Amino acid sequence: MTKPPPEQLPQFAPAEAGDFEALLTLRIAAMRESLERIGRFDPARARERFATGFAPEHTRHILVNGERVGFVVVKPQQGALLLDHLYIAPGAQGQGVGAAVLLEVFAQADAAALPVRVGALRDSDSNRFYLRHGFELVERAEFDNYYLRPART
Repeated sequence: MTKPPPEQLPQFAPAEAGDFEALLTLRIAAMRESLERIGRFDPARARERFATGFAPEHTRHILVNGERVGFVVVKPQQGALLLDHLYIAPGAQGQGVGAAVLLEVFAQADAAALPVRVGALRDSDSNRFYLRHGFELVERAEFDNYYLRPART
């Protein structure tokens, strides 16, 4: 993976419970096109799903030049790290920010010798992104694909 230019390297800031609405808005903006493509865009459902698993203690804002352009959620999970959410605002996609965030997640996983798991909406562009960055498809479900990046020591 190549790193973005220094001015594009993301910084991280911890999230708080009060950030829920802003993060939900960002998540909906990032997923809207993919969900509309498969006829599953429903803001109420998106709110409910995000609220169910919202864990501020595992959530970090992704900042570029001091501006929030996304967020990432990494949770410990039965001998692995779960990349539960990685959303980049549509206007900041395609600039290497997501790849730089993955480098950070991989460094965390590698330091603990843990694999990384992630799920992606089946028809989302994120599937190509995860495959390009070393994840292996391990399961296909009705609406999602599930990937694993093996542990590295």
